[in-house]
This record gives sequence, C-alpha cells and structure tokens, in this order.
Amino acid sequence: SGQPYPAMRADLNAAAAKSYAELRRSHLADYQPLFERFTIQLGASTERSSWPTDKRVAYFADGRDSELAALYVQFARYLLLACSRPGSQPANLQGLWNDQVSPPWGSKYTININTEMNYWPAEAANLSECTEPLRRMVAELADSGRRTAQQQYGARGWVAHHNTDLWRATAPIDGVVWGMWPMGGAWLSLHLWDHYAFTGDRAFLATAYPTLKGAAEFFLDTLVEEPKHGWLVTSPSMSPENAHHDGLSITAGPAMDTQLLRDLFSSCIDAASILDLDPEFRSQLAAARSRLAPDQIGRGGQLQEWLEDWDLDAPDPHHRHVSHLYALFPSDQISPQTTPELAQAARRTLELRGDEATGWSLAWKINLWARLFDGDRAYHLLTLLLSPERTYPNLFDAHPPFQIDGNFGAANGVFEMVLQSQRDEIHLLPALPSAWPDGKITGLRARGGLTVDLEWNGGRLSQAWLTADQTRSFNVRITRGEPRQVALQAGQRTPLLP
Repeated sequence: SGQPYPAMRADLNAAAAKSYAELRRSHLADYQPLFERFTIQLGASTERSSWPTDKRVAYFADGRDSELAALYVQFARYLLLACSRPGSQPANLQGLWNDQVSPPWGSKYTININTEMNYWPAEAANLSECTEPLRRMVAELADSGRRTAQQQYGARGWVAHHNTDLWRATAPIDGVVWGMWPMGGAWLSLHLWDHYAFTGDRAFLATAYPTLKGAAEFFLDTLVEEPKHGWLVTSPSMSPENAHHDGLSITAGPAMDTQLLRDLFSSCIDAASILDLDPEFRSQLAAARSRLAPDQIGRGGQLQEWLEDWDLDAPDPHHRHVSHLYALFPSDQISPQTTPELAQAARRTLELRGDEATGWSLAWKINLWARLFDGDRAYHLLTLLLSPERTYPNLFDAHPPFQIDGNFGAANGVFEMVLQSQRDEIHLLPALPSAWPDGKITGLRARGGLTVDLEWNGGRLSQAWLTADQTRSFNVRITRGEPRQVALQAGQRTPLLP
C-alpha cells in the first residue's frame, strides 16, 4: 500500500494492550509445540547450569560445561522459530534483531554463504516449517532473476548474484571483489531440493521444479569452454570475496562454482526423473555435468580454490571464506569414505587456513571438520566460537559485529557430529568428540524422511530408534563400522541395537 506506518502502529498497539502474562502465555503456546519436538543432552548438568550466561561462555573452553553446547543448540532453534515462520520474511544477517537505522551490510541477505547458513539446521532440527520464508524468497528471486538473466546475459532461466534484499534484487552490486559472482541463485535453489530430501514431499517438488530448472537453464546458456582441457566453466566469476592475486578476484571456473553446478544439475536430473518430466533436458544436463572441471589438488596438497594452482600465492592465506570446501560441506561430493584423496586435500586446506576466524567462518569449519570425522577438532573450534571474543553474553554470535549465521551454523555443526545423512546412508555418531562421552538426543531429522532418537555412553552408541515417514530401507552406519540395511515401516518407531 505504500503506507506501512498505520499497519505497524496497529500491531504495536494490539500488543501493548496485553499484559506481560498474556503476552508470555501466547508466546509459549505459539512456539513450544514446535520447539518440543526435539531434545538434546550432552552430559550431565553441573553447578554451572545456574551460572549467568556470560560466565558460562567465559569458562566453556575448560570442558566442564557440556550442557552449554546443548543450550546453544536449543537457543538457535528458538531463534529460528522466532525469526522465520510461514508468511514472514526469511532470517536476514541479524535474523530480525536489528536495532539500527543503518545496520551492518544493510541487514540484508548475503547469499554467497550467510543466508544459506541461516537455514543449515532447520530441517535436521525438526523445524521444516521454518524454511517456508526462504523457499518463497527463492521463488520470488527466480521471478526477478529472469529479467537479470535476459537483460545482462542474454540467457534463459534466472540468476542471482551475491546479495539480495526485500525487493529481491538479483543483479551484481557493490565492488567487483564481492558482486561479480553468479551463483547465489543456484546455491539457494539447492535448499528446495534439500527440503524434498528431508520430507519426501512430492507435491512440493512439483511446485519447486520450475525454479530448479530455471536456475540450471541459465548455466546451460552461459557456461563457456576452458581452452586448455575443454572443461565447461563459469566466466566471469570469482571465489566469494577472496582474491587470487593482489587486488584481483575475477577469474573463470572457480572450484565452488563447479561444485555448486554439479549439485544443481544432479538435483534437477533427479527431480525431473521423480516427476517423469523433461527427458531431453535431463540428457542436456547430464552431458554438461560430465564436462565440468574436476576438483584438483595443488602443489601444497590443498584442494585448489581456482582452476590454476594459485592458493599458496593468494594475498590472504587465512581468508575467512572456504568456498571451495563446499564439496565437503554442505555438499557430499567429498568424503573420507568415497573420495579419500580429495578429503585429505580438504583437510590440508583447513590446516593452511587455520582455526581462527570470524564467527560464521568458525561455524562453517565446525561442520567441515565433522564431515572429516574429526570430532575433537570440530569441538575445539566450537570452544573458539563459544568464547567472549566470538559470542556475546546473550549467546548471539559476534562476527563481530552481531551476525546470526554463526548461531545457526554452529548448531548444525553439533548435529553433524552426532548424525550425518547423505548418499542414502544414515551415519550415527560419525564425529563424536571425546568431550561428550555421554548424551541423548530425540527428534533429530535425517534425509529420507527419518526421525532419529539416540543415546550413547562412554563414547559408544547404546541405543537408537528410527521412525520413517514412509515404508522404506536405509543403510545405517555406526561410527566407523560397516553399513547395514534396515527396513522400516512408516510411522513405526524401530529400535536399532549397536
């Protein structure tokens, strides 16, 4: 209407007319039914449970307050419930807790990592409904992104770059070192596929497929042939916010672009197959996917960030972005089980980058070390994050300044330590840190439409229960053991003994 103030005043006046007790009752009734789907214990409560939060954060690194990590996870779930509900806007850089007229980065959506990180824990944390605002924003970006694709690239489909806002801007903005990256829409599209992977909602997949298809069409039209090997690559592009030489970021075919495209094309092929659509388009995607540049290992034993082996010459060897490790997490293209050499190269990259980083970068690295099955290293980074330098007294993530993505990303890192689900396999306690020898979680969700409850004692799984949304079989692996197939009946809570 162009007249927001009367609507805002009406909302505020209605709230102000209620007593504190009424507001609290309605708040509890609103969020607790969703919140109580999930519980987590990471050891026994101690006297520190009664300490003020700032003091608990200050002493967390000594390893005597494992329940603070559980509280941190539940706080992240609460924050997501409070700032991303059906019909609202998605969680932005500050969630919705921005108190400034001119906030850092405009309190917008940075879609070269930060917005995606906000939603990493949503499905696993049994809060699938909280992804609705993001899914709706992706559909709206596809609408505006079609104009950008046509006008700026002469291409079909749709594109979005590194940043967007309430008006769903999709063109490059800011300086070249940030803005000239055409993969934001592709990455966000994969959240649509992930929602299907967790829920098995075929009706949703049918509505999401045109958006996925449009994201892939853009790259079928814009990929170019790299002259040395004939690989198909993006150009121009960049590895998010990192320079390969002093002041230079623009390049062709950075590793993250190719990794994202591998997932995008694969998801489109799978979605179209499930829906029995577009056989010719599937063939085009498969052919293009086969010509994408491979991941490469550089002279330092690292996973290369660029087509050329530039990593060791880059001006910032400890750069906060680890974009080329997307293939390790959140993707599953690299794994110690399936691609051990590339997994070792990813480990070498993390070692070269170092542990110290901004809040959200630490959160990403927690997930990455968990995917490498190194729970103690992941936990060490959690202690760096849950410190006064990176966490405010109210448990908000200190980027600094405040950015909420660190809260959400680190919570998902805890999930990755106790449960991983990819490649049709459920992996229980894949990266359990020695700091949590005993614990219990209920209501954790896995891909394939599965709810998992598990307990462990002395660092070993003691009991698990699996409840599938649909009758089907899963391959289940416990810690470093061999996978075994488990047949489940829909809705039946089935015990799984170690």
